[in-house]
Amino acid sequence: MEIPSKYNALSVENKWYDYWMQNKYFHSVPDDREPYTIVIPPPNVTGVLHMGHMLNNTIQDVLIRRARLMGKNACWVPGTDHASIATEAKVVAKLKEQGIDKNDLSREEFLKHAWEWTEEYGGVILEQLKKLGCSCDWDRTKFTMDDDMSEAVIKVFVDLYNKGLIYRGYRMVNWDPEAKTTLSDEEVNHVEKQGLLYYLEYQVEGSDEKLTIATTRPETIFGDTAICINPNDERFTHLKGKKAIVPICGRVIPIIEDEYVDVEFGTGCLKVTPAHDENDKVLGDKHQLEVVDIFNDDASLNSFGMHYEGQDRFVVRKAISKELEDAGILVKTENHINKVGTSERTKAVIEPRLSDQWFLKMEDLAQPAIDAVLKNGDIKLFPKKFENTYRHWMENIRDWNISRQLLWGQQIPAFYYGDGKEDFVVAETLDDALKLAQEKTNNANLKAEDLRQETDALDTWFSSWLWPMSVFDGIRNPENEEIKYYYPTNDLVTGPDILFFWVARMIISGYEYKDEKPFENVYLTGLVRDKQRRKMSKSLGNSPDALKLIEEYTADGVRVGLLLSSAAGNDLMFDEALCQQGKGFGNKIWNAFQLTNLWEVADIAQPESSKIALEWYESKFQSVLLEIEDHFSKYRLSDALMAIYKLIYDDFCGWMLEMVKPAYQQPIDRVTYDKVMSIFEDNLKIVHPFMPFLTEDIWQYIKERSPEEALIIAKWPEAKPINTTLISEFDFASEVISGIRNIRKQKNIAFKDAIKFSVVNNEKSSTTFDAVISKLGNLEQFEYVNEPVEGALTFRVKSNEYFIPMEGSIDVEAEIKKLTEELNYTEGFLKSVQKKLSNERFVAGAPEQVVAAEKKKEADALAKIETITASLASLK
Repeated sequence: MEIPSKYNALSVENKWYDYWMQNKYFHSVPDDREPYTIVIPPPNVTGVLHMGHMLNNTIQDVLIRRARLMGKNACWVPGTDHASIATEAKVVAKLKEQGIDKNDLSREEFLKHAWEWTEEYGGVILEQLKKLGCSCDWDRTKFTMDDDMSEAVIKVFVDLYNKGLIYRGYRMVNWDPEAKTTLSDEEVNHVEKQGLLYYLEYQVEGSDEKLTIATTRPETIFGDTAICINPNDERFTHLKGKKAIVPICGRVIPIIEDEYVDVEFGTGCLKVTPAHDENDKVLGDKHQLEVVDIFNDDASLNSFGMHYEGQDRFVVRKAISKELEDAGILVKTENHINKVGTSERTKAVIEPRLSDQWFLKMEDLAQPAIDAVLKNGDIKLFPKKFENTYRHWMENIRDWNISRQLLWGQQIPAFYYGDGKEDFVVAETLDDALKLAQEKTNNANLKAEDLRQETDALDTWFSSWLWPMSVFDGIRNPENEEIKYYYPTNDLVTGPDILFFWVARMIISGYEYKDEKPFENVYLTGLVRDKQRRKMSKSLGNSPDALKLIEEYTADGVRVGLLLSSAAGNDLMFDEALCQQGKGFGNKIWNAFQLTNLWEVADIAQPESSKIALEWYESKFQSVLLEIEDHFSKYRLSDALMAIYKLIYDDFCGWMLEMVKPAYQQPIDRVTYDKVMSIFEDNLKIVHPFMPFLTEDIWQYIKERSPEEALIIAKWPEAKPINTTLISEFDFASEVISGIRNIRKQKNIAFKDAIKFSVVNNEKSSTTFDAVISKLGNLEQFEYVNEPVEGALTFRVKSNEYFIPMEGSIDVEAEIKKLTEELNYTEGFLKSVQKKLSNERFVAGAPEQVVAAEKKKEADALAKIETITASLASLK
């Protein structure tokens, strides 16, 4: 098989991905092997590959490929989430372009458009993941709106309702006026915004007295139904039982008393708007106040807004402040910073709103999930620091608002048979609902057409919280073979931003429906940021095109670049230079293979230098293998990669290949060659999870392989005994070799010129690597002596002294002059350091690490002076 001189990533990546797919290496079915399962955090069906996806899925692929190499039955389930708000918004926008208003369509008509859109644009991201090398079991691809997935969601809703855990309630909710739907508390981001505090005067009825109220929202005065004062506030005791008049609309409202009002805050008077503030709603219920909702569902004012009817709330805020100012009611304004709730999806400012919604009681459901993470350690979070975040959320959990005023999503299986709020039944099918309704009404004549299904859809997270079970049909068929084999899954890789949205809820549903954890470990990645620490986003224009990165730096290069900059749970400072480094690493491995491929192999004796080099590298490999295993066990993937990088780049390419390389135009012995290729194969195995394409390509070039012998399903290297003595002896020998090379470089002694070499072995160091030192130093003579060699250049490693006789190789006088200048400079430097260290104030006052650094400078300077002095003595 002819091996190309250059690595062509594009053709290689396509070739091997197709090969893996054809041979179904990614596909898993239950067997007698230990399963290793990952379910993908399903990206939005509307999504395209961005840097966060790249990081998250690279990590998952590394874990799944390593598990495969370790002989486990690796199953990585891919899929997408229907993302109700985001997808519906895109479909609505597309319809608008076509001149179609969503409100003019029936549910069936709209869903037809939504499915057409999904089929045309959905799943693009999954195809893009293939370019990254992701080895998902594509035969198992799921979508949260697949029929079987939807059936599971409906089944769970009905079950939880029948258990008394789902209820319908009239509550204050978070309203997204752009998506025109309610949101759960977790879908609201609280953002600090600069605004104004408006001081308004309310007339006390029947007198000239006025009360000053401070508000950030003057447009809501149309919904005021009381003014509240603290009963202990002596400033206002005379107002007890009186009434006030709301400006502009003229509504007469009671002045009520409640200790909820903070006498120290603002003016001590609070306007109460029960329809548009959660705390005001509590006050309103307590004091039986009227509730006046002044907003339409798009946050424009309704008829209660009088002459502002139909205008947007923020437009009205400006206009009404002008009207109030002109009327002398607006006393003053002040700059004010407050936290404003915004929709996580649409970024619209949230409007608190009273609404009939469906809720899931969470307190009791959450307890097993709290215990699993925080008490018995059944589920481990990496990094552990996120346990505090988890604790805060879970121990302050509120009932989950699970209904959404959307068409795209699973329709809530509640069926109304009358006009009353309680005139409904909950059932999985219309037929079941009809039977229940007939029983409930005691009316056998009730027909299916008499029932109206709830128009709301379920929150997207209500489908994805079942993901680890539903992808294996574990809800509909809890006893099926697949759920028993693959569940619980092993590792979940996701971002900390959805620790509560998704991770915690999956844990909750897992214990509720399987009485078992859904996964063992949760690896939480950081956010991908640019070099300026800014979060990558389209709006900032700082997020590179993922596919273009792959095109420029290769898929393997990008994978390495991402992981070199990613420590578990910490934000990733992404730099394209790291992708270039990853690509360069790939080239290094390719060039190493090219080198071995050029060697001519002969049945000749094995040199001692090669024998010891191979023994050393095998022990070094085993020590790094142990290190890698430890990093993987702690989900320190970037550390594992760096250990592999150094092993192959420095130890294998930089040292071992040099140690065994035959002389120019000479053959290599067969024993050494075979061992080198065996070692090369082990290197490829440990790199493969990180760089799958390059490694498979080289693996297949090394020798003819059957599909059963592909690298992707090869066997992870086995642990073997480690000769630590050999490793430390090499570390010493490598310093000696570096010393020889430095002198050759400094004195311009060509490597082809063999040199004599002597050592005073004060350390009594091992002679194991002498043959290697001779080869890599090109020594014609290597002898141990008891006294320093006259007229030679010298260097030290620990207390050992090494000598290279000059014998006319250099200008001795020029060398003495150069060394004298260097000695004078170093002695001057030493004096300045010692002066600083003799200053008691400096030593006492400077940070410990600064003093330590100065002491190291002193020690280094003393050692250098000793070496230079010895060299000068030998030259003189």
